[in-house]
Amino acid sequence: MVHSFPPLHGRRARSRAVRVLVASSSLTLMLALSGCASTPPPDGAMNQAQSLLMEARESDAATYAPIDLDYAQGRLRQAQAAFADHKYADAANLADEASADAELARAKARLGAARAQIQSKTDTNNQLRQQMDQTHPLDDSAPPAGQGFSPVPSDSSAPPVDMPAPSSSALSAPVPQGQGLQTLPQSNPPSSNDQGGSL
Repeated sequence: MVHSFPPLHGRRARSRAVRVLVASSSLTLMLALSGCASTPPPDGAMNQAQSLLMEARESDAATYAPIDLDYAQGRLRQAQAAFADHKYADAANLADEASADAELARAKARLGAARAQIQSKTDTNNQLRQQMDQTHPLDDSAPPAGQGFSPVPSDSSAPPVDMPAPSSSALSAPVPQGQGLQTLPQSNPPSSNDQGGSL
């Protein structure tokens, strides 16, 4: 019986092709795994972006900074999509952008709320001034400030006049004898001849 074998060069060629195919697929798989291993999932950046976005919403950014809040929400959605596709580098960058937009929205919201509060207090003060002007019109007969002092106004509808402060020369001058408060030493009992008397 005669055995016929296929030619050796065909078998070697197939074996070589299989080896090349296995080597190239191994190399491709190693490159893919090393690419995934070099960029870890940006869990921290994603969590930070979500918490900053929540803080921006809580600080009423929808009212005072709606455009920046929309940018932050859009960037976070893009980061979540990139994360789901295992594009971790893109997800990290987008999460950082979402964090920055959320911080900006929160800062603008705080500024807007402070301005609104200031405006509200200014409006309230203006209303109070108008009410005071209506209930207590200026009296032309009252002396101008600093010209006189009336502890009890003669007319109950007239506003009280402030007492002017003494000048600095009056404060620095010595007190004349017999005027002002005088203290007596504790060791000497007061005599009946003292001019000041006892309190």
